Amino acid sequence: MTTATVSRPAPASTHRSSAVTGTGTLLRFMLRRDRIRFPAWTLGLTLLMTYFATALNTMVQSPEDLEGLSAFSGSPAGALFGGPGFGFDEVTVERFLAGQYGLYVMIGAALMGLLTVVRHTRAEERSGRAELVRANVVGRYAQLTAALTLAATMALLVALLLGATLTSRGYDSGGSLLFGAAVGAVTLAFAGIAAVTVQLSEYPRAASGMAGAALGAAFVLRGLGDMAAVQGSGPSWLSWLSPIGWSQQTAPYVHDRWWPLAISLAFATAATAIGFGLSARRDFGAGLLPPRPGSPRAAAWLAGPFALAFRLHRASLIGWTASLLVAGLAYGSFTQPMLDGFENAPEDMVALMGGAGNLLDGFLGIMGLTMALAVGVYAVLAVQTLRAEEAEGRTEPVLATSVSRRAWLGSHVAVAALGVPWLLFVAGLGMGIGAAVSTGDVGLLGDLLLGHLAHTPAVWLVLAAAALLYAAAPRALPVIWVVLGYGLIAGYFAPVLDIPEGVLRLSPFEHVGDYPLEQISVVAVVVLTVLAGGLVQAAVTVFRRRDLAGGA
Repeated sequence: MTTATVSRPAPASTHRSSAVTGTGTLLRFMLRRDRIRFPAWTLGLTLLMTYFATALNTMVQSPEDLEGLSAFSGSPAGALFGGPGFGFDEVTVERFLAGQYGLYVMIGAALMGLLTVVRHTRAEERSGRAELVRANVVGRYAQLTAALTLAATMALLVALLLGATLTSRGYDSGGSLLFGAAVGAVTLAFAGIAAVTVQLSEYPRAASGMAGAALGAAFVLRGLGDMAAVQGSGPSWLSWLSPIGWSQQTAPYVHDRWWPLAISLAFATAATAIGFGLSARRDFGAGLLPPRPGSPRAAAWLAGPFALAFRLHRASLIGWTASLLVAGLAYGSFTQPMLDGFENAPEDMVALMGGAGNLLDGFLGIMGLTMALAVGVYAVLAVQTLRAEEAEGRTEPVLATSVSRRAWLGSHVAVAALGVPWLLFVAGLGMGIGAAVSTGDVGLLGDLLLGHLAHTPAVWLVLAAAALLYAAAPRALPVIWVVLGYGLIAGYFAPVLDIPEGVLRLSPFEHVGDYPLEQISVVAVVVLTVLAGGLVQAAVTVFRRRDLAGGA
């Protein structure tokens, strides 16, 4: 007699795994990974605002100095690069600080938010770590939830630190806390934007680029709206289309309006909800925007390490070219308004521009330095691409072929080095066209092209130093940002801060000269170029001796 056994379905489990299961554990992992980035971002933004406050107190020695600064900042050109200038008719130090310099802290906070979300979501999927994590008991939305929670925590901490720091300087506590909250609101808004862009592309750089483009659009909309508001005519409502504009409309120390932050919170909430919704509509590791299929056959000219390096850097070069051309045209078109705004500026500001008799040359020289620092950022990011290629395992297959380490590293550095004069040329071209139209002096085009290109050796030196850091100790690569930061401080505030000449010369941007204000030093051009070549040679030598990913 046989007995048939009938299998019955197991009873449904009374406990269903939540879509956010494991969020707390992932958040702790993210905090562990960002044990350096977290304090660097939060304390860095606080120190930046502290520096602005200290520099302003140094520059302003009398009420007349402050009124001179506000006269320029209250002009359309000042509104473009600062804000709507609330309270500048009865200006105080804290009103000027929040209204003119707060913009740059907000931009830094926006970058903090979007880069944090991309780093802990799309970059994790791309590297393969997220797949290992999700093989455990982890909900579908846990990764994004933890990343957004981390960004919100950073926003809250920055808001508190800024509020406490400004209050400790004797500023109104209500306005200080409002300013900190406004900066934190910008972080939340762009973290929400990044939550959407990481669903669109499968590549971290593309996701960061789309979020960065949104930041650029927010800056432009706010600038156009604020200029129209200062002029008293035009589309001033454009400022209300920008997350940066919402925070600036709080007007700390003037109107102390908290309600615009509700727009920021609503926008961040909506963007986050869209991000979660989109994440449920895509496959893990994929993006909603499919990558464009390449050609089935490679062109003959691609058979080499230099061509491969060019292909990897091509998108970045195109983006930087367009951005610097537009930036040059925008800055150049405000040359004459800038000069008009400096008529009543304090002596320290006039000294920064080369003196009352050289305002035009001084402004053009400063803009050349500004564009050189921007191209320096491109150079550092180009070297960071090498570290990403190595960390993600794409370098080793290339070196497994007949491509030598010297050829691989040298090709990447060569492509970036060729990109430096090209980008400086484009920036100078845009600046020259804008300045020529603004002032009616066509001769400025040639001066600006020469002045911008003269900074090429200084940027090459930054590029070479970054390459050497990557070759010797990839973890130390972020140290190169100190060089660019010091170059900015030395170039912009040396007359105000009385930096000694010997210390000032530590910046590679202080040797060639800010043409047309200063003559170009041919000796400095040669020396900087030779030093850059020597550092590149050292980088190649060191890179040949270390293990791949061994120091990463």
